[in-house]
Amino acid sequence: MRRQTTQPTMRGLMAGLLLLIAAVWITCAPAVRAQEGPAPLVLVLELDGAVGPGTAEYLSQGLETARERSDELVVITMDTPGGLDSSTRDIIADILASPVPVAVFVAPAGSRAASAGTYILYGSHLAAMTPGAHLGAATPVQMGGSNPLSPAEPEGEAGEAAQAQGGDAMTAKITNDAVAYIRSLAGLQGRNAEWAALAVREAATLTAREAYDQAVIEILARDLDDLLAQADGRTVQLDGDPHVLRTAGATVEQLSPDWRARALAVITNPNIAYILLMIGVYGLIFEFMSPGAVGPGAVGAVCLVVGLFALNMLPVDYAGAALMLLGIGLLVAEAVMPGLGVFGVAGAISLAIGSMLLIRDMPGYRLSPYVVAATVGLSLAFFLIALRSALKAARRQVVTGAQSLSHATGEVRRWAGAEGLIHTQGEDWQARSPAPLVAGQKVRVTGRDGLTLIVEPVLDTEPPAA
Repeated sequence: MRRQTTQPTMRGLMAGLLLLIAAVWITCAPAVRAQEGPAPLVLVLELDGAVGPGTAEYLSQGLETARERSDELVVITMDTPGGLDSSTRDIIADILASPVPVAVFVAPAGSRAASAGTYILYGSHLAAMTPGAHLGAATPVQMGGSNPLSPAEPEGEAGEAAQAQGGDAMTAKITNDAVAYIRSLAGLQGRNAEWAALAVREAATLTAREAYDQAVIEILARDLDDLLAQADGRTVQLDGDPHVLRTAGATVEQLSPDWRARALAVITNPNIAYILLMIGVYGLIFEFMSPGAVGPGAVGAVCLVVGLFALNMLPVDYAGAALMLLGIGLLVAEAVMPGLGVFGVAGAISLAIGSMLLIRDMPGYRLSPYVVAATVGLSLAFFLIALRSALKAARRQVVTGAQSLSHATGEVRRWAGAEGLIHTQGEDWQARSPAPLVAGQKVRVTGRDGLTLIVEPVLDTEPPAA
C-alpha cells in the first residue's frame, strides 16, 4: 500500500516541476530575446583605385551612416596603389574620430595597400589581409617637384644626413614627418612601428603572411565571412578605451558611392582633367576667332575651370606647368595674330613637353602617353587645317567692301569729257578716266578717289557704233 501511494505522489511532483519550468521559460524568454536585441549591422565600404577627394568624401559619408545607425563595425575592402596625402589624412582623421570601429581588409587576393593604403591600414582599429595581398612602399612623393623657394641644403653632417634620407632638406622634412605620422598610428593599436618606419624610409613591402607574422595586421582571413568570424570577441582600442567586437551572425550591408563621389573620382583622373583642360583651351580659341559665338566660350571656360580644379589636386611639376601655360599662350596667339602656323606648332610642341612633365611618376596619378599623343596630334591637325584655310582665303578674290571694287568691271551709263556715271556690282558710281568713253562701253576699275572711281576701257570691248 505504501508503494502504491508513493508512486502517484512522485508522478505529481514531476508533473508540477515540468509545469513550473515551462512557466518560467515562457515568462523569461521574451526578456532574454529583448536583452539580446537585433542582429548587429556591419557596413562594407570599398576603396578601389587611387585615393583622392572623391574617395575621401565617399568614406566620410559611409562612416557617418554607420554612426547614425550605431553599426557594430565598418569594413573597408581595399585595393589601392596610393594617392594624395591630403585625402589620405582626411580619411584617417575620419576613422580615428568614428565612434564605430573600422576594419581595413586588403582583399581580394592580388590586392595591395601601397603607399597611402599603408597609412590608412595603420590608422584602422582592425587590420586584416587575405592571402595573396601585399602592402608597403609608403615613401612619400613630393608634390610639385623640387621647391625653388626651399632653403639651401646645410653643409657638413646635417647635409649628409639629409641626402641619406632621400635628397634635399625639404625631402628629409617630408619623410621624417611621414615616419612620425605612421609611427603614431601604429601605437594606437599596438602594431609594428619599426616596420612602418622602414615602409616609409626604404619603401619596404610585406606579403599578407609576413604582415601577420610581424604584427602589422591582426587577422589573416580568406574572405569577409572569415574576417567577421575571427573578429567576433576581439578587443580593439576605440578612442583610447577597449571595445569588444560582436560580429557573430551580423547582417552585412554594402554601401556604394553616390553620384557626387563618382563624379569627383572621374574629374580628378589625370587623363580626364587633361582632356577637360584642352577642351577649355580650344573653346576659348574658337571664341576669340569668332567673337559673339558665346557657346564655345562658355563651354571652354567651364571646362578650363574644372580642368584647373582637378589638376590642382594632382602632383604638378613647376616646369611642366610653365610649359603648359606657354603652349596655351602660343595657341591663343596663333588664333588672335596668325603667324603662318609658327605659333601653333611651337605651342603644340610646348604643350606636349609640358604634358609629359606635368604629372610626376606618382602611384595612381600617371598621365597616359597615349592621351598626350592624341591631344597633341589633334592640336597639330587643327592648326594645319586652320593654316590651309587661311592661305586659301588669302588667295581668294575679295567680294565685299571697298577692296572688292578693285579690278571690277562695269558699264558706262553716261559720259561727258573725262567724267561720267558707270554701273558696277549693282550700283551706280561717279567715275573719271583719262581715256574718252561712250555710253554702253565696258570699263574696268583701276582705283578709287573717295567716292569717285578711276576707270579705264576694257580693251577687248569695241565701242558701239554711233
